[in-house]
Formats: sequence, C-alpha cells, structure tokens
Amino acid sequence: MSNAFIQRILSTNSQMTSLALRLSAGAIFVAHGAQKLFGSFGGHGLQGTAQWMASIGLEPGYLMALTAGSAEFFGGIALLMGLLTRPAALMLVITMLVAIINVHLANGFFMSNNGYEFALALLGISVALVFNGGGKLSLDRKLSDITAKGNLK
Repeated sequence: MSNAFIQRILSTNSQMTSLALRLSAGAIFVAHGAQKLFGSFGGHGLQGTAQWMASIGLEPGYLMALTAGSAEFFGGIALLMGLLTRPAALMLVITMLVAIINVHLANGFFMSNNGYEFALALLGISVALVFNGGGKLSLDRKLSDITAKGNLK
C-alpha cells in the first residue's frame, strides 16, 4: 500500500467539530451493535436479530445480522477512537442506508412510528465524517502526522 493512499485515508482537518460527531455517533453505534451481536442493552443478540432480519427479507439473516452488528459495533469503536474514521464512517453510511430503505422508510419520517428520522440523523453524521475525517483529537490525526514525516513504511 502506498504512503499516499494511507495518507489520503487518514487525512483530516485540525477542527474539533468531528470530535463531537465521532463521540456521539460512536457511542450510539457501539450500543446498537452490542444489541445485535451480544444481546446487550435489551437487544436480541445475533440469533434473534438474524431471525428478525430474515423475517423482513434480509437474507441470509445470520450473515446480515453479523454484518450490520459488526459494522455498528466495530465501526462505533473506530469512531470513538478516531481510527480509520473515513472507512468506518463509510461502512456506517451503507448500514444506515440499508436500515432506512429496508426497515424504516415504509413507516414514515417520525421515530415514534419506527420511521427513518433517527437513522437519517446517524446517516448525516456518518456522511459528514466521511468528508471531514476524525479531526484534531483522533488517532487518524496522529498517524497522518507520522506518515507525512515518512516514519511509516
């Protein structure tokens, strides 16, 4: 992998705005992923989530549950640390698009009816992080500084 490619993935600005986005979305995604994968926080775990996903036509249910849960849990952890923020956020953009289209869109806008309101907010945050990167207080920023100096081979 070229140094220029790594630098592009890690590049970010020196603003603090991404920190607020990363911390809030990261915490939400970790919690939702833990519900799907481990049954934490009142979730149904991998088997229950797999059965539900299969019941709404997302097949194979187990693979879809594992993919969505992993994207949310591990993507959320990446956001919290500001590590590989752009790829993690892109993965979460795709996850939120699938959730909006396949789960929430038919229920209308408002969250009170299981609509897409909340997923849309998370989608917007994720898109912003794809464009902005991890920001000033991120591991991406530290690694970007190292690669810019040529210390990462």
